[in-house]
Amino acid sequence: MDWIYLDNNATTQPAPEVVRAMRQILEQDWANPSSVHRFGQSVRHKIELARAAVAGLIAAKPRELIFTSGGTESNNLALRGVLGASAQPDRLLVTSRVEHSAILQPAEVMSKDGFDVAYVPIDDRGAVLPAALQSLLHDKLASRRYAVVLVSLQWANNEVGTIQPVSDLADAIRRAEEAAGMTRGVCRFHVDATQAVGKIPIDVTTCGADLLSFAAHKFHGPKGVGVLWVRSGLSLRPQLLGGPQERDRRGGTENTPGIVGLGVAADLAKDFLADAPRIAELAGLRDRFERSILDALPYAGVNAAPRPDQPAAAQRLWNTTNIGFKHLEAEAILLGLSERGVCASAGAACSSGSLEPSPVLLAMGIPEPVAHGSVRFSLSRLTTGQEMDQAAQVVVQVVSKLAKTLPLSPRH
Repeated sequence: MDWIYLDNNATTQPAPEVVRAMRQILEQDWANPSSVHRFGQSVRHKIELARAAVAGLIAAKPRELIFTSGGTESNNLALRGVLGASAQPDRLLVTSRVEHSAILQPAEVMSKDGFDVAYVPIDDRGAVLPAALQSLLHDKLASRRYAVVLVSLQWANNEVGTIQPVSDLADAIRRAEEAAGMTRGVCRFHVDATQAVGKIPIDVTTCGADLLSFAAHKFHGPKGVGVLWVRSGLSLRPQLLGGPQERDRRGGTENTPGIVGLGVAADLAKDFLADAPRIAELAGLRDRFERSILDALPYAGVNAAPRPDQPAAAQRLWNTTNIGFKHLEAEAILLGLSERGVCASAGAACSSGSLEPSPVLLAMGIPEPVAHGSVRFSLSRLTTGQEMDQAAQVVVQVVSKLAKTLPLSPRH
C-alpha cells in the first residue's frame, strides 16, 4: 500500500542525505569519539562539525548545545537540571496545561515530590497571554520565598499547531521580576521547541529564552537524538552521570550516527526555511485540505483556528491542522483512514480499546463531544498537493460513512 503520511508531528521520514551520512558512520567511522587515538579523534571532529551545523540552525554557539537521546530527555534535563533532583521550598516551576507530556508528566511528579508547580492560564487557542504570565509570576515572586524559578512553555503546540509569542512571554517574565523587585535572571525561561525547530525560524539570541529543547526526528533527522541548548553562563545540574561527555553535562558515549544525521538534517532544514515560497505553498495545501473537508461536512470544525484579525502564519504552524468531527470517535476515524492508506493521529494513546479525548483540547475549552472526535493531520516539506487532495476525499468518505452507521455515545 502507498501511504499518504499526514502524521509528521509524530515523526518525519529521514532525508536520504541523513541516511547516507549515518550509514557511513556505522560502516566506516565507528570509533569511540572519546578515544585519544587518531581514529577516535577523527570521529570527534565529525561530531563537532555536526554541532556547528545544529547551532547554526538556531543561531546558537556550538558550545551551548548538549546532545541528548531526544526531546523528552532534553525537557527532563531542563526541568531537573535547573530546579534540582529533590524538592526544595524555594524552587518554583511555572508551565501550562497544553504542554507535551514530556513536560506535564515530570511536572506532575515534581508536584507530588514537593516542588511548587503553577499553571498559567491559556486562551481558547492554547496560547499563553503574556499579561497572564506576568500576573502569575508577580504574585508568586512577591512572596519572596523563591530563589530559583523556571518557566517552561512550548514554542508550538504539537496537537493544534498554535505558536506561542515567545519573545513577548520572555518580556513578561522580565517585567514580573522587575515589578517584584527581584534580581534579573531569578526566573529562567525554558522553551520546548520540539515542534518548532526546522519548521519556523528560531534565533536564540533574540527570543529571550535561557534553555531550548528539540529533537532531530521532527525535521527529517533520525530518532534517538535531541538537543538542549543552554545559554552561556547558566548553571545546569547533570542528570546522567558516568562520563565527561558534553562538557560534563550529560555522561555517556555519544550517539555518533544520530548526531551526524542531526547535523545533516539541520543543514537541510536551514535551506528549507530560506524558501518562503515553498513554505507558503505547503500552508496553502493545508488550508485547501481544511476547506474541502469543512465544505463537505457541516459538523466538522478546525480546533484552535487562527483569528481572522491576525496574520495566520504567526498564529499556527504551516503544517498542522486539528479537525473535530462532533459526536464521532477519533479511534474509529483513524482506523478507517488507515484502512484506506491515510496516516493521521489523535491527541492521546489508545487505552483499553478506547481513545480518550486529548487533555490539551479539553484544556482549551473544546467541548468533549468535539474533542472525542478530533484528528490531527500534519504535513512535512515532502507532502504533495495530490496527496492532500486525495486524503481530503478519503476523510470525507470515512467520516460520512461513520456518521451514518455509528450510534451516538450516551455521554454525548
